[in-house]
Amino acid sequence: MGDISAASAVRFRFGENWSRFLKHLDEHQIRDAHDSLKWMLGCEAMEGKTFVDVGSGSGIFSLAARSLGAAVHSFDFDGESVRCTEELKRRYLPGDEGWKIRQGSILDDDFVASLGRFDVVYSWGVLHHTGAMWKALENATMLLKPGGLLYISVYNDQGLLTRYWEIVKFAYNRSPVCRFFIILLHSPYLIGVRFLSRAIRGKSGYERGMSLWYDMLDWLGGYPFETAIPEEVVGFYRGMGLSPVKVITCGRRNGCNEYVFTSDPGSSGL
Repeated sequence: MGDISAASAVRFRFGENWSRFLKHLDEHQIRDAHDSLKWMLGCEAMEGKTFVDVGSGSGIFSLAARSLGAAVHSFDFDGESVRCTEELKRRYLPGDEGWKIRQGSILDDDFVASLGRFDVVYSWGVLHHTGAMWKALENATMLLKPGGLLYISVYNDQGLLTRYWEIVKFAYNRSPVCRFFIILLHSPYLIGVRFLSRAIRGKSGYERGMSLWYDMLDWLGGYPFETAIPEEVVGFYRGMGLSPVKVITCGRRNGCNEYVFTSDPGSSGL
């Protein structure tokens, strides 16, 4: 989730959060990330495919895609996030020529055009943090091969509650004192209730390979912050000639709606 607009004066330090996350990363989380990617893309392997990770953050999903056989290109605006992705590659696939890592922004038209096109364009929880979400959503399509899959997630718009979270996130990044009380106030729900919910549903404590604690910090601090309802995102991409393959919504809750789109109406996966 590290991609973020350079023009934004107030912003969360995504890379710093990912750096701490990597200190506690284990094999169970990597496996969960791997499995969630396979399920959402509808594939068991990606041999011979190309994969671009837009806003690679920790690099865990780049690693998952590479382990499935894809040639991977990771990039992030945030320099610390780039270093996190490089560190993950160093740990698990040192010297691998099939995994390229760069620093750059999805909002930079020239940079995006220089990357080429890919079978899978992946950007989970990133484009709504750029400060220009709709521009970022549009630029993501520049990376997509004809018939390829675009897999993104975008924060759910909850109306007035979204305005509340916007104020929380802004305050979190402006004041360490506010940050302390914001974490204290929200952690019982964002960690305690979610942990119980996962346990009741039989879900892994590392859903998608993520961590409840670092997910919470990302949620509370993630700024810039934009949202959209599913109909807006689906309508936007339909207007660009893409069709939805899979849409997973979070209902009325806070969090992300997930989407897989393709330019091939007959496609259901890789």
